[in-house]
Amino acid sequence: MSSRTVSQESSLKNKLRPLHPFFSGIFKAASGTVLGITMITSSIVAGGLVGLAISFRNLPDVRVIRSYVPSETSYIYDIKGRLLDRLHGEANREIVSLEQISPELKRAVIAIEDSSFYEHKGINPYSIGRAIKANYEKGGVVEGASTLTMQLVKNLFLNRERTLTRKLAEAILAVRVEQVFSKEAILNMYLNNIYWGHNNYGVQTAAETYFNKDASELSLSEAAMMAGLIQAPEQYSPFLNYPATKKRQALVLNRMATLGWITPEEAEAAKKAPLLVGKPTAWRASKVPFITESVVAELEERFGRDRVLQGGMRVQTTIDLQFQQMAEKSVQEGDRLLRSWGLRADEIALVAVDPRTHFIKALVGGISYEKSQFNRAIQARRQPGSAFKPFTYYAAFASGKYTPYTTVSDTPVSYRVPSGYYSPQNYGRSFSGVISLRTALIKSRNVPAVKIGQGVGVDKIIEVCQTLGITSPLQPVISLPLGAIGITPLEMANAYATFASNGWYSEPTLIVQIGDSKGNTLLVNQPTPQQVLDPWATASLTTVLKGVITEGTGRNADIGRPAAGKTGTTSSERDVWFVGYVPQLATAVWIGNDDYRPLGRGITGGGHAAPIWRSFMSKALKNEPVRYFPAASQFSRPSP
Repeated sequence: MSSRTVSQESSLKNKLRPLHPFFSGIFKAASGTVLGITMITSSIVAGGLVGLAISFRNLPDVRVIRSYVPSETSYIYDIKGRLLDRLHGEANREIVSLEQISPELKRAVIAIEDSSFYEHKGINPYSIGRAIKANYEKGGVVEGASTLTMQLVKNLFLNRERTLTRKLAEAILAVRVEQVFSKEAILNMYLNNIYWGHNNYGVQTAAETYFNKDASELSLSEAAMMAGLIQAPEQYSPFLNYPATKKRQALVLNRMATLGWITPEEAEAAKKAPLLVGKPTAWRASKVPFITESVVAELEERFGRDRVLQGGMRVQTTIDLQFQQMAEKSVQEGDRLLRSWGLRADEIALVAVDPRTHFIKALVGGISYEKSQFNRAIQARRQPGSAFKPFTYYAAFASGKYTPYTTVSDTPVSYRVPSGYYSPQNYGRSFSGVISLRTALIKSRNVPAVKIGQGVGVDKIIEVCQTLGITSPLQPVISLPLGAIGITPLEMANAYATFASNGWYSEPTLIVQIGDSKGNTLLVNQPTPQQVLDPWATASLTTVLKGVITEGTGRNADIGRPAAGKTGTTSSERDVWFVGYVPQLATAVWIGNDDYRPLGRGITGGGHAAPIWRSFMSKALKNEPVRYFPAASQFSRPSP
């Protein structure tokens, strides 16, 4: 070798040393062989990166990776931690630590993608030499020399163009990353960022998709299959081409055996093991779409859509999935029964609220989410009919002027209104004469309710409704006590839940708490109950409403334990209701048509909505102990 050549080699070493000390040993390994010539060429190319680095001054500072937060899937759970839905944009990803990833998977990935990972400093000169030769022979970029680190920086910082300039930038950034981060940190970022097919980014969601298990639980056979996906995820997907999957898996296992990381016997056993693949999860539909759609709407209003789809939220809802499934089953059974009777009822909604917390436990917005996404449980304001009367009777009892045994005349009456005269009528157009308030409510007489409304004042009734959380607009009209206004099923269930708790109220909610993937708490919805109703008046009302079920219009709601409730049927027979409660649960059931078409002559809340209520409550309370309501005698009657 000439003195000039020696001088050039020495100069190249000096240029390389500040950037990449690892290259200083390349010349020793390369001298005197054909492979050595290739490696020297590779090293010269690598050394040229030093000069080219001047042209890449605008490359990103790799230290920003320390604060880099990849988009991550958000999850919605029920009250007991059962998964209801996952929310994400294109990237379905859940971040896990390196300790939460199967050792078999880590070895398999390194074996097939970068077996010298723990030896190089970001770029692999041997791979570069091989790629230069292949690309020269083909006249273009047909083979890469990417290490795991180079693949990581390509995913984080660069586009996917197959150009020399991009590859050089990739190499420079890889060297910089290796100078700043440990091998373990690089491997962890790599496994959590790369694409595994079917919209799965990161190893955890991929493991869930392909094997319905956590990344920590993957066997050697499963790990080899997943490692084989990285090169071309869809091409080797077991969902699309199982033979190609097995062939690629065998390649990974053979490589691991060649490296001595597993025995040939272990490789053969893994090849023969069947792959019990699952189903793609990235775009799996929600188990309870009426619920999750409502939760997402609240999340987006509070945090914004991007945060919801990319922020890795962990949302615990108030819903009990078992209750929800019971509610949906009861609605479906009710729909079939109504149709068997020839009734023209297209929709049913059901809402159940826990009176102790005012957590929403079940919510069914319609018979079929697939046919209609309109959520009638929280969006439809429908006339509650006689189910509104308890608000009037509570106002009367709370005034101190009335008791359940105060009498009222169930006789014809007319009131002057702007359009002329308003004369309320009872169902069946009959009158009962002088009766007690208890009897009037149990028998659901309309005329007494209107007279009592006038006695306490409709403004007072509206005030009671607002105290109970009803936000739908209420007009102070004479017919208000008969439910001639629109209220949502959720508002009705929540108001009755306050009766069930003997006057304690909290804001209803679908969300218990929200956290992020790192365990930080973003929101906690702890119940904040306040006594908003008079205990004596509430207990008196509940006692009367128990009579509705035992001897009045709600006999079809009898569930064999103390319960209170009220039927509701509008005069036009467009809406029928049953709203009732026990101390542990309050539930509203509504039946109607979206186009307000009459349901059919003779349909009533007691005859048609009450059986659906009974069906759900019987299921939901099966394992709940019988609890009793407090008696009015335990409290002092309010002064007039």
